[in-house]
Amino acid sequence: MCRAILPYFKKLGKGKIIQLSGGGATNPLPMISAYAASKAGVIRFIETIAEENKGLGIDINAIAPGALNTRLLKEVLDAGPDKVGKQFYENALKQNKTGGTPLEFASSLAVFLGSSQSDGISGKLISAVWDDWSNFPSHLEDLKNSDIYTLRRIVARDRGFTWGDK
Repeated sequence: MCRAILPYFKKLGKGKIIQLSGGGATNPLPMISAYAASKAGVIRFIETIAEENKGLGIDINAIAPGALNTRLLKEVLDAGPDKVGKQFYENALKQNKTGGTPLEFASSLAVFLGSSQSDGISGKLISAVWDDWSNFPSHLEDLKNSDIYTLRRIVARDRGFTWGDK
C-alpha cells in the first residue's frame, strides 16, 4: 500500500502514512517470536521509508495502540501458557479481565497523526498509552533531530559504561 500511495503523495508534496505496530516490537516476547519480529519489522520499515522520503512533506509513523482486546487475545488464551509462555498468558488473562486499552486511545493518536498538527513528525513509534504525543508539536525540532521514539541499538556508552566501544 505504501508503494502505491507514495508517488501520489510525492506529487502533492504532502501526505500521512500511519502503520500499526505495538509493544511487541520493543521487548522480547518468548514463545511468540514471529509476532514480536513482525512488529519490529513494521517499525524499521516506517523508519526507513520516512528517511527515504525526508523533506518531501510526507510524514510516516507507527502507532503502538496498547493492549487491545482482539481476536489475537482469544487465540493467546485458547493456546494456554505452555504455548505462549506463562508471563504472556498471565498478562493476557489480566487484559481480558480489565477490558484492555480503550480503542479511543489509538484512534485519537491516529487522528492526531493524520492531521496537520503532527506535520513534521516522521519515522517514529508512538505509544497511544504511554507517550505525551499531544505535546509533540512543541518539541518538533527535538523529534526531527534525534532518535527518540525509534528502535535503536543501545551501546555501553549509552548507559554510562566506558567499555565496549572502539
